Amino acid sequence: MNLSNRSFVLLIFITLLGSLSFTNSAMAASAEEIDIKVDGALTEFKQEVTGGAEFLKKAKGVLIFPSVLKGGFVVGAEYGEGALRVDGKSISYYNIASASLGFQIGAQEYAIVMVFLKEDALKKFQAGKGWEAGVDGSVAIAKWGAGKDINTQNFKDPIVGFVFSNKGLMAGVSLEGSKITKLER
Repeated sequence: MNLSNRSFVLLIFITLLGSLSFTNSAMAASAEEIDIKVDGALTEFKQEVTGGAEFLKKAKGVLIFPSVLKGGFVVGAEYGEGALRVDGKSISYYNIASASLGFQIGAQEYAIVMVFLKEDALKKFQAGKGWEAGVDGSVAIAKWGAGKDINTQNFKDPIVGFVFSNKGLMAGVSLEGSKITKLER
């Protein structure tokens, strides 16, 4: 790689890191703002996932992150804010964040809906000071095809995660290793 290419790569890297370092303060939304976005994400979820509205009725709680931003150039990061809803009401607010190192380039935005199907999994999540997917609890990422009703799936895990509304270009979305922390709103 010649000097001008290295300089360009370094500039992109520094810009990415700089923008990610301000993510927490720049994206801090009020409870009302989060709730409005959560309402929109749930509406979209019910439209995109056949049987989604019926599936949500089985939930003991639903954690919704309406806009998770992920970007990376060798070093990657993701961040989003959302709400935990029980019986259709927001009872607390959370952020999701992760960092990664490895071959990656790109940026994307997506929504996450985590459905707690078991009361004990919801209580364990709520009791923690911080929660990490894959460490503090297992999350099954739901895969469904066009026209397939999600209610025909047999989920054994107590928490089922849906990633949808993907915008941008970056390979792979995983909740594994994502840290979820309660926000004071």
